[in-house]
Amino acid sequence: MAKPFLSVIIPAHNEAKRLPLTLIDLDKHLSEQEFSYEILVVNDGSTDDTAEITRRFELLIKNLKLIDNKENKGKGGVVKQGMLAAKGAWRLFMDADNSTSIVEFNKMIPYFKNGYDVVIADRDIKGSRLVPAQPWYKRILGNIGNLIIQILLVPGIWDTQCGFKCYSQEAAEKIFRLTRISRWGFDAETLALAKKLGYKIKEIPVFWVNDTRSQVRLSAYLQVLLETAKVRWWLWRNVYNINDSAVDKPINPNG
Repeated sequence: MAKPFLSVIIPAHNEAKRLPLTLIDLDKHLSEQEFSYEILVVNDGSTDDTAEITRRFELLIKNLKLIDNKENKGKGGVVKQGMLAAKGAWRLFMDADNSTSIVEFNKMIPYFKNGYDVVIADRDIKGSRLVPAQPWYKRILGNIGNLIIQILLVPGIWDTQCGFKCYSQEAAEKIFRLTRISRWGFDAETLALAKKLGYKIKEIPVFWVNDTRSQVRLSAYLQVLLETAKVRWWLWRNVYNINDSAVDKPINPNG
């Protein structure tokens, strides 16, 4: 298979119940597109049938592949693994619960042509729709957390945690080779590194379905903030070892 236009990376931990409908939705919409694609499900040490179900779907869905980890690496760890294993000119990761459908990817394509290297879904900007709305306590925690993340890492980006982000091949390979966070704070880390490396980031409004069965616990909010502080410290100390030549404006793979 020649290099695909799009790689879709799905981190999956104990997603046997929700993953099948997501894969069906992906297959339905991507098979209607003119561009080439691949789908990578990265199993994060699941204890249910996530891996076995993906293997069954590999027989039914074109260009679907399983990366099967027997041990849990964390969401950041398996997204990194998928991004670096992918072959696409553009590399998108999305959540296994399909909270943001792949149909939203089409909104991103025009920005690739305008020189953006990283395009992310943002639930907090004008034009976004959340159905149903998040519980009030999650909104408050999210808003407080985002203000701290903006102050420390990425000023001007209102939603670092939405699980629907796309990177050019070059941006993905440079950023994810540097990432150190393996848990929930990896989103903010990748965006901070993108800014440090000089990549252009675009936020787009999104239609997002709030799955009440979400596996994200309240403790994850605190973990994100602690990891955000770590990233800030590492950037100050140049732990990522980003030299001046690495910060040059990258070449857009679409020309």
